[in-house]
Amino acid sequence: MNRTLLKKALKLFTVFFRIGAFTFGGGFAMIPYIENEIVEKNHWIESDEILDIFAVVQSVPGVIAVNSSTFVGYRVAGLLGAFAATIGVVLPSYIIIAVIALLLYNFKDYPYVAEAFYGIQAGVTALMVHLVIKLGKKGAKNLFGLGLAAASFLALTVFGAPAIMILLVSGVLGLIAMNIRRIKKNNEERS
Repeated sequence: MNRTLLKKALKLFTVFFRIGAFTFGGGFAMIPYIENEIVEKNHWIESDEILDIFAVVQSVPGVIAVNSSTFVGYRVAGLLGAFAATIGVVLPSYIIIAVIALLLYNFKDYPYVAEAFYGIQAGVTALMVHLVIKLGKKGAKNLFGLGLAAASFLALTVFGAPAIMILLVSGVLGLIAMNIRRIKKNNEERS
């Protein structure tokens, strides 16, 4: 097996192990860390591609963190990279849950434990708000994007529309808008 490929797979494992070990709050809370690691620190994925990746991994069944790690791992180092990154992001959760299961039963009634989890929830909320603002700046670049984002938000929160339906409709509307812009541009160039 190629030595360079093994190095990449080991790097993927350690990066995603760190993400899995030090991020509380699930997949959405991990997104800023995943973006920081894969785009800014390691330059595995371009900044413009990150929204597309998160859209793809959210539209397929499974956990966002696992889907993201698998996708990035595959892009960086093929099947070995996908396996290493996926194991890396999942393993800390298994270790932490096993330790908590052993210890929590004895400490579950302590008010400090309940307050600590309350504080962690507040921190995760802040991370998610930060993510919405950061990704919103990249994804909603014009009035069409802002309108589509607002309509999608309403469809999700008010009407309870399924996320996959919103992604599919948004994708179709994006294709239609792109074609309209292209036709307008071609007509202007002919004039």
